[in-house]
Amino acid sequence: MITVGMITTSLNNRFPPQRKESWDRVGLNCGHIDAPVKKVLVALDPFGDVCREAKDWGADMIVTHHTLLWDTGFVTDETEQGRNALFLIENGIACYNAHTNLDFAPDGVNDVLAKTLGLSEIRMLAPTGTDETGREWGLLRSGFVPEQSLEAFLPYVKEKLGCPGLRYVCGGKPVHKVVVGGGACADEMGTAVKDGCDTMVTSDIKYNDFWDAKALGLTLIDAGHFYTENPVCVLLADILRSQFPSLEVKISERHHDCMAFY
Repeated sequence: MITVGMITTSLNNRFPPQRKESWDRVGLNCGHIDAPVKKVLVALDPFGDVCREAKDWGADMIVTHHTLLWDTGFVTDETEQGRNALFLIENGIACYNAHTNLDFAPDGVNDVLAKTLGLSEIRMLAPTGTDETGREWGLLRSGFVPEQSLEAFLPYVKEKLGCPGLRYVCGGKPVHKVVVGGGACADEMGTAVKDGCDTMVTSDIKYNDFWDAKALGLTLIDAGHFYTENPVCVLLADILRSQFPSLEVKISERHHDCMAFY
């Protein structure tokens, strides 16, 4: 019998919680450790659409990148986060997340993003340390695409990530050495420029960040938080299927970015 605890332990071993940012909440968000698990739904976020899909599909557990409770110490029906947590608890569905520990991990969020965009010679920028096996951990990944114009690279990024639109500023150079950071990584522009990158793909970019990038000669592309991180769901599903072959694992079919372009 596979249990919530067995899945939690397996994922914690692969993506150690101690390698998260200090402010982050990762691991088992809710659920009984000894509860049996036959079905796991994987998604980027444990939002309402995913919680309802988990119940409808008969999932015993959901595994996500983002956490169930961000900024509240209370679980009540007065907030969306609280309602989602109550829904899962009341329906006996466990919830686990790997967030910044998955961002920093070798073969984690940003390796998946780099591979999705077809980068070659992928390497880690500014590693934060190594684990007991000597593997480097760090946030950003850089690599190369065939030298091309920005006008050619932009539709390529849209197609590969499936995003409806991009925000960007041109740094004035052809696209060749690209750095990626899923989620909000624009504050690492200096690291990218120091490494000789001409282009950065990330998300949640602020107004002044675009001006700073332009001054640095760095092409900065905002492809959206959801679209730069959602590819990691395939990795999480593959890990679960490999570790627990008898598990039924499905990537959410309902979860999507709530933001729209007009």
